[in-house]
Amino acid sequence: MNLVRAELERLAARRFVQLMLALLVAAFAVTAMTTLVGSHRPSSTEVADAQRAAAEERQSLEAAYQQCLAAARGTLPPEEADDFPDDCSALDWAQRDRLPVATDHLQGVFNFAAQARPLLYLLILFLVLFGFLVGASYIGADLSTGGVVNLLIWRPRRLAVLGAKLGTLLGALTVVSVLASTAYGGTFWLIGQTAGMPGATGGDFWPWLWLTWARGVALVLFAATAGFAIAILGRRTAAALGAVMAYTVVWELGLRVVVEVVGIPRGEDWMLSTYLDAWLTGEARLADATVCQDLSSGYCDGTYQLGWGLGLAVLLALVGGLTVAAFAVFRRRDLI
Repeated sequence: MNLVRAELERLAARRFVQLMLALLVAAFAVTAMTTLVGSHRPSSTEVADAQRAAAEERQSLEAAYQQCLAAARGTLPPEEADDFPDDCSALDWAQRDRLPVATDHLQGVFNFAAQARPLLYLLILFLVLFGFLVGASYIGADLSTGGVVNLLIWRPRRLAVLGAKLGTLLGALTVVSVLASTAYGGTFWLIGQTAGMPGATGGDFWPWLWLTWARGVALVLFAATAGFAIAILGRRTAAALGAVMAYTVVWELGLRVVVEVVGIPRGEDWMLSTYLDAWLTGEARLADATVCQDLSSGYCDGTYQLGWGLGLAVLLALVGGLTVAAFAVFRRRDLI
């Protein structure tokens, strides 16, 4: 317990951590102020116009569905029927997750329910970046300055010390994520109540929000652990930053270009970002252009899905492998 308390004090005292916390608060404040300034309570005229536009959009969706049914029955000209899939259920407006509503057509009005998804993803992005940088710098600075050696003189058990550092880091990040999410979400909820519209928050809105938030917090811990492990393997904080930049440029950007030029089937399956998307959103919806290359006419749906289970498995394998390698190297490495 004394070791954990000492590590927590060391983590809180680091200037880089304090700077990152300040930047995190500043980013949240700028986002909230921008939203507040750009929103207003809609007038009755604005609401009426928006309701009319939503009704017209619903009628357009119904017309497209009826045309698809007509194409399936063979009552449409062939050149028009080719624009519709064989299965019209995808165009059935009654089976959509949500129908067009008036709030979709209000300009300059913050809608909490409609904006909750992008705002939550922005929060998770901030926290993932924060977790990775803090995780990498926390151990990287100690390795480069000799702080770990001094700590091992007091507690000469390498794996216990490293485990305490990692556990303290993940515990502190969990607390920061919960507090930041509460302040962030509460702020935008209040903006929706006072300077905008709360929107439709019924049905599965809150269950989806909590589930996505929980996945996001897990992703923050994955990122922090990965940064921690890479910094140990490279003995520097810069090693973690360099590894991420190299992967992004060489693999996510470079290989993506090669995949598109060569036409490799399901090239997105080779990208880590695909599995991050699958885990965070619950299902990654991807497109494989090679499926439709041999078709000269007709409708072709080259899309496919990857579920959250596969995304979690890939993340666990990657982060787990890095962590095991880091602990193994730390156990045998000369730290001086």
